[in-house]
Amino acid sequence: MYVECEVLRFFLSYLLATFVEIKRKIGNMEFLQDNNLLGLIIGISTFLIIGIFHPIVIKCEYYFGTRCWWWFLVLGLFGVGLSLWVENVLWSSLLGVFSFSSFWTIKEVFDQKKRVEKGWFPRNPNRKY
Repeated sequence: MYVECEVLRFFLSYLLATFVEIKRKIGNMEFLQDNNLLGLIIGISTFLIIGIFHPIVIKCEYYFGTRCWWWFLVLGLFGVGLSLWVENVLWSSLLGVFSFSSFWTIKEVFDQKKRVEKGWFPRNPNRKY
């Protein structure tokens, strides 16, 4: 259980640091809106968020099995809450994408279990099945 909490804590701190860094670099929203870059930034960020969740699903299922699904439920609910709280369109959109990617990951963790059972991905030899 301690390892699970450490992984979750690392993941959350990494995401927070990433969001803070992106916010610092983007800076002025008027620049993005005036140059019609807001949609492009949201699209690229959505692509990256979804891409980051793919290896997370594989690793979480490998090390923790399907019992880690509730982490993603908590992350998704937290993201929805923040998305409703944040007034900035860019951050609200990215938090919405993050939260619903977390919800989708719950399904993917269970699908990953089926893929492991079919032999498409390796089993963790240190875990009881």
